[in-house]
Amino acid sequence: MRLRALLALVALAAALTCACSAAGFFRQYEYEEETYLSLDGTATVYVNASIDALDALRGTSFSTSPTALVDREALRRYFSSPITHVTRVSTSRRDGRVFVHVRLDVDDVTRLGEVAPFAWSAYEFRRDGNLFIYRQTMGAAAGKDVGDAGWNGSEIVAFRLHIPSKIRYHNTLPENLRRGNILVWEQPLAERRRGVPLTLDARMETESILYRTLYLFGATFVAVAIMFAAIIWWILRVGRRRRAAELAAKG
Repeated sequence: MRLRALLALVALAAALTCACSAAGFFRQYEYEEETYLSLDGTATVYVNASIDALDALRGTSFSTSPTALVDREALRRYFSSPITHVTRVSTSRRDGRVFVHVRLDVDDVTRLGEVAPFAWSAYEFRRDGNLFIYRQTMGAAAGKDVGDAGWNGSEIVAFRLHIPSKIRYHNTLPENLRRGNILVWEQPLAERRRGVPLTLDARMETESILYRTLYLFGATFVAVAIMFAAIIWWILRVGRRRRAAELAAKG
């Protein structure tokens, strides 16, 4: 009986896994750029990609062998420039492919297209009245043939933009606005390899969410302090009046 129940649970778990995969909960991200933008034009960018996708999309020549040692210094040199500063390089493996994970700080996001890994994009970040405009226009990929990478057509590329202030406009799908200030654009890997155009467009307020939060916190703190001061003043005043009344009664 216990064995039958266990087999039923295993079958249910397998069915749920298949359903989740069919519904798209397990996304096969093959290439990702995640940008944390600051209102001063600086940014922190994370690139997570299989080496196969990096070679195919950006034209690099890193070894795609799953048993080859990853040359992290070569990756660091590839992503480094006078305006990009690599702070971390790590690797992982999935589905028989090697993935690289690179974190870099960017001095000026508008110049990011001057750097080889991001040269397929033209970047714009400027103030227009009471809004900041961010626009990233992606052109053709390298289109390099990497042979059989084991792709099945479900692979996706994603571009995530973390906005530091309130978003007033964006051109991604409504469901791709996440947790209030994260925008996501996705494209099938096959389309990105063919260079199907993709534009990331967002407009945001000029005051950062952090600044506004600190301002509200400070204002709340001052209001609470004033309230406590008023209560203490009222207690002391009532106490003085009672003491004066008691002295008058004794006299």
